[in-house]
Amino acid sequence: MDERRIKELAAEIRLETLRVIHSRGFGHVGGSMDLADVMAVLYGAVMEYDPKQPRWEDRDWLVMSKGHAGPVAYATFGLMGYYPKEEAYTLNQPHTKFPSHMDRKLTPGVDLTTGSLGQGASTAVGAALGNKIDGRKSRVYAILGDGELDEGEIWEAFHFAYAHKLDNLLFFVDKNGYQLDGPTDDILAHSDIAAKCAAFGLYTQEIDGHDVTAIYEAIQNAQSKKGVPSCIVLDTIKGKGATFAEPKREHSSQPKEEQWAEALAAAEQALETIRKA
Repeated sequence: MDERRIKELAAEIRLETLRVIHSRGFGHVGGSMDLADVMAVLYGAVMEYDPKQPRWEDRDWLVMSKGHAGPVAYATFGLMGYYPKEEAYTLNQPHTKFPSHMDRKLTPGVDLTTGSLGQGASTAVGAALGNKIDGRKSRVYAILGDGELDEGEIWEAFHFAYAHKLDNLLFFVDKNGYQLDGPTDDILAHSDIAAKCAAFGLYTQEIDGHDVTAIYEAIQNAQSKKGVPSCIVLDTIKGKGATFAEPKREHSSQPKEEQWAEALAAAEQALETIRKA
């Protein structure tokens, strides 16, 4: 992996994510921005895909189970060439192809519709099982929120994936510590998330979710494990890189225009700093 290039791509994704949400003026900034690093690693160094053929049968799949993080996926897909990135600046507008939650029938690059929390884990398991039955070498990557782990369906999906030895399936848990109504520990504490995932039979690692090298190495390590599904718990900062959202760990943001201007300028400067390094 070209670490410098992936760091640059992550900064590009953060900036583009802000631009996408800014086009609407408000939205799910927090849980989108903190995924820029893992999205950069997946689409910049790991996954097999073809923007010109979004439904290529042998592609790797991404399932954004926390479907409200659609803006970071839309930003990534635009940067990867699925469509002109400016198209996503119609986010959540009437007749848009870019709804606030992801829809496979509308947006090129979206493999499965998500938004009803918990269900993305189950459909990811189905995709992985189907690909394995068909003899495909492709992999399925599913991104879950730590608040989403409140849903019992998640743990049923883990159990099923373990029982069927789905070693072509890798779950990421975005452990940012916050959900819509506040800190996850105050809403429904999960204790040690990595230990719980491991107890369900998943090969589990916990890493810094903003360290692109650690993310890449953890993915490679997971892929070397045969006969078991994997999980990588990403320790992240909600709102990472958004000056108005990161300090408050905001789930959803509706900043004033001057706050948007400050955040966009900071993201542009962060990208420029990496490019000059």
